[in-house]
Amino acid sequence: MDKYVSASVLSADMLDLGNEIKKLEKSGIDMLHFDVMDGIFVNNITFGLPVLQQVRKATDMFLDVHLMIADPIRYVKCFADFGADLISFHIESKSDTLETIRAIKDCGIKAALAVKPATPAEEIYKYLPYIDMVLIMTVEPGFGGQSFIPETLEKIRDVRNKISELGLDTDIEVDGGINSKTANSVIKAGANVLVSGSYLFSAEDMRIAANALREGTVC
Repeated sequence: MDKYVSASVLSADMLDLGNEIKKLEKSGIDMLHFDVMDGIFVNNITFGLPVLQQVRKATDMFLDVHLMIADPIRYVKCFADFGADLISFHIESKSDTLETIRAIKDCGIKAALAVKPATPAEEIYKYLPYIDMVLIMTVEPGFGGQSFIPETLEKIRDVRNKISELGLDTDIEVDGGINSKTANSVIKAGANVLVSGSYLFSAEDMRIAANALREGTVC
C-alpha cells in the first residue's frame, strides 16, 4: 500500500502561509492536513472556512480536512464547497455517523472517520465499508506538539486487521507525535498516511524529513 505524508498546517507560520504552502509543494508533500477546532469538541480554536478558501486558491494540493467540532454534519457542505478533498470527522461527535458519512459522499469528496485514543477500535468496524480512511489519533486531539501515545499502536493493528478481513482497501491515517522515530512503528502496525506538523516544519530539509516518514527511517 502506498504511503503518504500529510503536513499539518497547524504548525505552519500563519503570517507567511502562502510561502509555507510553496515549501510543501517543492518538498513533495502529498497532502495538507487542515485541523478545524471549535473550542467545544476540543479545548482549542483554530481556523475555519475563510482560511481554507484562501489555501484552496493558493494550491492544488490534496486538502485533508479534519473536523474536531461538536456537530460536523452542519458544516460538511461548506467545507466541501470551500475546497476540501477529504473530510474527517469524529465518531465521538454528536452528529449521526452514517448520515455524516453520506453527507460528505454526497458532496463528491472522500470521507474519513476519526477516533480519539481512548475510543475502542471496535466502535468503527461497522462503518468501514462506507469510508475511505480511518484517522487514528495518536495523541489527545486539540493541540499540536504532543508526544506520541504508544498504546495506540494496538488500535492501528486491530483496525488494519479488520480492514483486511473485510477485503477493503481503506487507508489508515495517524495524527499526533509523528516523526522519524515513531513513523516506523505506525507503518509496521498498518498505517499508511502520516500526519506530521512540527517535525516537518522545523526540519532543515523538508523533503528529506518527509521521505524519512514514508520509509520509517530515522534522519
